[in-house]
Amino acid sequence: MYMKVKRLIDIILSLIGLIVLSPIFLILIIAIKVDSRGPVLFKQKRVGSNKTHFNILKFRTMRIDTPKDTPTHLLGNPEQYITRMGKFLRKTSLDELPQIWNIFVGQMSIIGPRPALWNQYDLIAERDKYGANDVPPGLTGWAQINGRDELPIEVKAKLDGEYVEKISLWMDVKCFFGTIVSVVKSDGVVEGGTGTTAKKEIASSKESTSK
Repeated sequence: MYMKVKRLIDIILSLIGLIVLSPIFLILIIAIKVDSRGPVLFKQKRVGSNKTHFNILKFRTMRIDTPKDTPTHLLGNPEQYITRMGKFLRKTSLDELPQIWNIFVGQMSIIGPRPALWNQYDLIAERDKYGANDVPPGLTGWAQINGRDELPIEVKAKLDGEYVEKISLWMDVKCFFGTIVSVVKSDGVVEGGTGTTAKKEIASSKESTSK
């Protein structure tokens, strides 16, 4: 029952978002075009509900010669590909705004597991263990307010599973306001690395062992 209510909320809020944020969209479009050559929007094949595929929309933050279908954390030196405007968009998460359209047409939800790249087989397989591939992916979610880029895949998938298990209006409200806090603080944004938290813990362990 809640999933029908959730979809209605998505439609209403995304429509309001498209209207209210249209001036910001226009400003960002102009800034992106002035900053670097290439299209304003970036499209990428992602995994949707029940492992169907769709094209996610983002404001382009990287140069047009960036390797395609490669997660940022797998690029040798991601900083070399990110544009000046792109750094600002990523830090503020404004690059995600075009996904409001994905939400409006029903490919995504406001809250849910972040959609995996079609070739992130390890993450998709881990999410299968928790049923996290069976719900609409989200603009933000439980994993995003509990570590974001810093989380190793196993932990991220488990958190996505917790969201699916506890999915409710209250859970979505917690994720929504938790995201606002995370964006303001830029929590968990790490260019070029997934699982940074785990790496830090391992490094600390090695350091303490060597003392």
